[in-house]
Amino acid sequence: MSNKAEEHNMLNAGAEVQFARSLRLEAEKKLAQMPRADTPTRPAEEILYELQVYQIELEMQSEELKRAQLMIEESRDRYTNFYDLAPVGYITLSNEALIDEINFTGATLLGEERGKLMHRRFSAFIATEDRDHWDQCFNSALHRDDKLTCELAVLRGDKTRRQVRLDSLRMLKDNKSPVVRIVLTDISENKRAEEALREQEKFYRMIAENIDDFIAVLDLKGRRLYNSPSYARIFGDTESMKGTDSFAEIHPDDREHVRRVFMETIQTGIGLRIEYRFVLPDGSIRYMESCGGLIRNSQGLASHVVVVSRDITERIKADDQIRNLAFYDALTKLPNRRMFDDRLNQAMAASKRTGRYGALMFLDMDNFKPLNDQYGHSAGDLLLKEVSIRIISCIREMDTVSRFGGDEFVVMLTELDTDKKSSIAQTGIVAEKIRAILAKPYKMALQHEGKTETTVEYLCTASIGVVMFINHEYRPDDLLKRADMVMYQAKESGRNQVRFFNM
Repeated sequence: MSNKAEEHNMLNAGAEVQFARSLRLEAEKKLAQMPRADTPTRPAEEILYELQVYQIELEMQSEELKRAQLMIEESRDRYTNFYDLAPVGYITLSNEALIDEINFTGATLLGEERGKLMHRRFSAFIATEDRDHWDQCFNSALHRDDKLTCELAVLRGDKTRRQVRLDSLRMLKDNKSPVVRIVLTDISENKRAEEALREQEKFYRMIAENIDDFIAVLDLKGRRLYNSPSYARIFGDTESMKGTDSFAEIHPDDREHVRRVFMETIQTGIGLRIEYRFVLPDGSIRYMESCGGLIRNSQGLASHVVVVSRDITERIKADDQIRNLAFYDALTKLPNRRMFDDRLNQAMAASKRTGRYGALMFLDMDNFKPLNDQYGHSAGDLLLKEVSIRIISCIREMDTVSRFGGDEFVVMLTELDTDKKSSIAQTGIVAEKIRAILAKPYKMALQHEGKTETTVEYLCTASIGVVMFINHEYRPDDLLKRADMVMYQAKESGRNQVRFFNM
């Protein structure tokens, strides 16, 4: 016998002696409390005493055994309840994969009465397509000491299917024959949820990958986690975008605004629709419209931000074109009559606030019609473009040049002086400067059929009528009529002149 075994036996023997001694003392204590008869002779008294002690010891042992038996029965009942009513199935399989033991939950999962399952082959309940997998799992569990897990489908007694997970562990029965203990868990609902999630993910991925809009998933710092394939139209390879800063390509003038809206979405959970500019790798600009949405995790904490964007560059261009058509002359790109009227009203309101004069000049080109008659409208268009450039070179940025149509232009000077004479003098200088520059020869390169080009030099002066204004002394239409009237006076007086309206 080994030293450890001897030590174990000695410890057990010592415990038994101690128990017997305590039992003896307890029995003697109880006997001393019992009433005593007349004292017999000494030997008889000793024998009687010992018998009484033994009797009490036996009674105490009997009571202890009853208590132990009751505790064992209670423990067994608790074990039976825990075993049978556990939320998972417990199964013990022999080394031949026969069912030796199974709890109530396991029998319910297999759809059979427990009594009918004993010593049946477990593989009979495995779906046909999973039986090879089951054989591999069982053989592995039978020859290994660690826990093995596998998932497969079982066919219940009513022919319905359940998806289950088997956690298997080999143990030795009676220290001899190996058995496999299995914890059987119904994962059908989990599998259905996973499948529904996969279908949902597939559905949304199909949408994301087949729409023209741009869908991005960002972390809370704005780093890219996912970009829909549509981003390839702008940035090329979308895989290389993962983990990069989504703000990097935003135009510097728009970047802080976009970042601020992004953080506000995280803080409030409310997405705002914004417009901004992307700077592409080739330096070109694309206009984008985006709206973000906050994704929270199962604890309700912010997790990701989904941003849906669309390229609105063409819309912006179309809006600009519409605006240009509405407010600018198509040929010269100067403000048209509609915009000029608005600016004149603003100038008159500003004049009322500041007490400063403004001036209107009405220009009409002299000898313009012969140019069109001789060389065609393309020559006239070239001249009008040059006229607009020359006039702009003579005025301040705050002033306005407008083409009213044909060969007529209007110039408005604002914020002159509070003194009328000084304002008239300033206006006269500008008007004379315009008249002089417009009187210089125009050289125009005319294109002909066959891509031949002819250079034409042409003289075309301008007659200019000027009217001063302050506050709302006259209505805008009255000012234009007066400027137009003195312009015709200049034209009738020999052209190439500046004439002021005498107010």
